Order: sequence, then C-alpha cells, then structure tokens
Amino acid sequence: QVQLVESGGGLVQAGGSLRLSCAASGRTFSSLAMGWFRQAPGKEREFVGAISRRVGLTDYSDAVKGRFTISRDSAKNTQYLQMHSLKPEDTGVYYCAARIGSGSSVYREAYMYDYWGQGTQVTVSS
Repeated sequence: QVQLVESGGGLVQAGGSLRLSCAASGRTFSSLAMGWFRQAPGKEREFVGAISRRVGLTDYSDAVKGRFTISRDSAKNTQYLQMHSLKPEDTGVYYCAARIGSGSSVYREAYMYDYWGQGTQVTVSS
C-alpha cells in the first residue's frame, strides 16, 4: 500500500507562485509513476501533469503547460509541482496520485492511478 501526503497549498494572488509537495511511502519510490490532478468546485477532477517512473519524462495539460513544472526527488521520496504565473482558474483542490509505473510511461487519466493523496487547497485571488 502506498501512502501519499500533499503539502504546500495556500492562498496566493494572481501572478504568484506556489510549490506543492507529495511525500510517498509504502513502496520503493523509483517504482512509482506520479501525477497531479485538481478539482475546482462544481467541476470534475482534471489532469494537471505527470512524471514517469524513470528518466523523469513529464506531460502537462494545455492549461498549465509552460507555467507548471513537475519534478521528483528519489532521495526524499517526494514529487513536486512548481506553479508559476498562477491564475484564478487554477483554484481548486490539488491531488497527488501514484501507480506502479512502466519505464518511461506517463499517465494522464485518473483511472490509471491506484493511490491518491488527501488533497491540498490552492486558492488564487484576482
């Protein structure tokens, strides 16, 4: 069983930056492909970005491409979501997700992930 704990959410003004962290435990971190999703009030959960188990290949939604960066630190068993140029429409609960990964594959769909964190709130004020 994999446990995921997010942190780093908060309130920020439009144009600002935040960095979210997701600490993983319960399984060898290098075996996990990771992802980030978000859910705004009244909307479905949507893909933000993902990073592969190996090599660190990444993929992003069009909404965040060029503004958000995903990285992972195997020494700390942690993945990060660095967010710049935040917009009010980035507001939502951000979820960390994980699954046993295959090589350099990245996964964009929520149903592909087996493990989820509890979520952390990000609010961007205009």
